[in-house]
Amino acid sequence: MQQLADDLAIRNLIARIAHLSDHSEDLDEYLTYFTEDAAWNFPIGARKGHADILAGALERRASGTTGPGSNARHILSTMDVRVDGSDTATSDAYFEFLVETNVAPRIFNCGHYHDTWVRTPTGWRVKIRDIVLG
Repeated sequence: MQQLADDLAIRNLIARIAHLSDHSEDLDEYLTYFTEDAAWNFPIGARKGHADILAGALERRASGTTGPGSNARHILSTMDVRVDGSDTATSDAYFEFLVETNVAPRIFNCGHYHDTWVRTPTGWRVKIRDIVLG
């Protein structure tokens, strides 16, 4: 039963992180779902730790790529979560990143998130997020 609960919790967190990226004015909650030393790996640049991940999120918002008013959306599908039965898990989730959702939505990029998770006293957190395009 615990494995099922863990699987569902991780699926919900994958979705929550996407929603916060798209809509939240405040990035504090977004950061709470990553470990303090998390790696956020994207083909055009990697981030390490809360301060660096926050800097990247702020840069994407300043450029209008993501965040409130960007008219961009992360669409998630085909999730695969593997809980090892203790305090670690991995997951893969396909994504499409849509832009111009207010006029003529189009896919800007797509790929998948390969996440490594750890259980903490406050719940599951992303330790490594590898963003793979294509």
